[in-house]
Amino acid sequence: MIISLVGFRGSGKSSVGPLLAERLQMEFVDTDQQIEKNTKQSIPDIFAHQGEEYFRKVEAETLQMIYRKENQVVATGGGAVLNPQTQSLIRARGPVIWLQADAETTLKRIQKDQSAGSVRPALTDLDFQQEIITLLKHRKPVYQKVSHIQIDTVDKTPEKIVTLISQTLDDYDQENS
Repeated sequence: MIISLVGFRGSGKSSVGPLLAERLQMEFVDTDQQIEKNTKQSIPDIFAHQGEEYFRKVEAETLQMIYRKENQVVATGGGAVLNPQTQSLIRARGPVIWLQADAETTLKRIQKDQSAGSVRPALTDLDFQQEIITLLKHRKPVYQKVSHIQIDTVDKTPEKIVTLISQTLDDYDQENS
C-alpha cells in the first residue's frame, strides 16, 4: 500500500509525511526532493531554465518511478494532481489524503518557512497572496476529486494531524477491506 499526501504548498505534507511514515513503519518519499535528486537541479532552477511544462513532465515520470514500490508515504508536489494520469496512479495505489489549509494559513506557513522562497517558485505573475488564493480556488475541486480522505490542518500540530490521519486510515481500511 502507498499513502499519498496531496494538498497545496504549505499544507503540511513534508512535515506530516515523515511522522506518519514513522508511525506506520513505512518509508517516506518527498516527490520534490526526489525530482531534485534525479535532475541534480533545484525546483526553482528547473522552472527558471526549462519551465513549468518540463517540470510537470519530470514530476509525472518521477511519480511513476516512486509508485513502483510498496509500503510508502508519498508527499506529492502541490500541482502533481493536475495531471489526469497522476490522479489515476495515486488513487489506484492506496488512500489519498488531502491536507487542507485555507489561504491565510497557507500564506503564514510559507512565510514562516525560511526555505520557502528558494524551494517554491512563483507559478503566476500575481503577488504571492493573490497567487495562493487563485491557485487554491482552482485546485480545490481537483484535490477533492482525487482524495479519499480530507484532513483540515489549520491550527493543528503535525503530531495531531498524524493522529487524525491514523484514526481515519483505520476507518478507511475497514471500509475497503
